[in-house]
Amino acid sequence: MSHISGQDFDVMIGDRLVHFEAFTATITDNRQAVQSGGVPDGYVNGDVSATGEFELDSKNFNLITEAAKSAGSFRSLEPFDVNAIARVGQQEQKVELFGCLFKISELLNLSPTGGEKNKHKLPFDVTSPDFIRINGVPYLSEDDTRNL
Repeated sequence: MSHISGQDFDVMIGDRLVHFEAFTATITDNRQAVQSGGVPDGYVNGDVSATGEFELDSKNFNLITEAAKSAGSFRSLEPFDVNAIARVGQQEQKVELFGCLFKISELLNLSPTGGEKNKHKLPFDVTSPDFIRINGVPYLSEDDTRNL
């Protein structure tokens, strides 16, 4: 049986299909267990955030550059939604990240000996209260976003 791997994912940044060298997305959920008299006694909700990073070759980085040119600058880019979808046989995985605000952390990483493609790193923060959906299931509850 074949399993889903990174090679199986198609990733859309906004309306652009990009091919990535590496892609990460991480959720930080600060819910905490609480104690009464030194004994576990439930939990309290805390803040949440999500960050990630794309590593793109120059050909795919230029797709983001085109969007920045249309917006007037890289800092003028509105946050993008990112959709990552993989299908292998009967298996499917879909991760949606909403309102991803991109930055550039590694514009150039060159070696004078060559031998590999030039790569660019684009870290991002998730900025939308829609946050993240995993296989169509929202990470945040309606209570989490009720006043937004």
